Amino acid sequence: MLKFERLTDVSHPLYEDALKLYQASFPYHEQRTEQFQRLVVENAADYRFTLIYDGAEWVGECLYWEGPGFRYVEHFCTRPELRGRSYGAQALAKLREAGIPVILEIDPPGDDISRRRRGFYERCGFVENSFPHVHPTYHDGIPGHDLVVMSCPAELTQEEYAAFAAYLRDVVMAEKWTK
Repeated sequence: MLKFERLTDVSHPLYEDALKLYQASFPYHEQRTEQFQRLVVENAADYRFTLIYDGAEWVGECLYWEGPGFRYVEHFCTRPELRGRSYGAQALAKLREAGIPVILEIDPPGDDISRRRRGFYERCGFVENSFPHVHPTYHDGIPGHDLVVMSCPAELTQEEYAAFAAYLRDVVMAEKWTK
């Protein structure tokens, strides 16, 4: 059974390792800077920098937001040497236990890796939403990027998507956390 541990202090003994996993798992344009990651961990009430454990072993992390009526998974990764052991599927199932929609974004399925990633999320119960979606930029001088919104347990309504997009723009990507 997986266990989640929320970090609210960057002095946690695993924070630096977790930050390295984050940096290795996502392209630069999809990451907060170290400065802003530290700031959001310690100061954003809705933010959950969550370590995932299998017993005592740290297996990955799920960085998500407790939005109004949904959970938004901003970043999610498993340690590379532990992939393929169902930790990701188990962690997503644990996130869904709250009984509210879970929302995440993926790259448009244009290559083999992105198609496999979409298939993984579909097997975990997520569905693709048809709304055109551009994730705001984390860095000055780098434009926002097209992503596909996926949700579980069902597609989002227009109103639900609008609420998510506003929360993403106004809370998750607020200047105080990104620039």
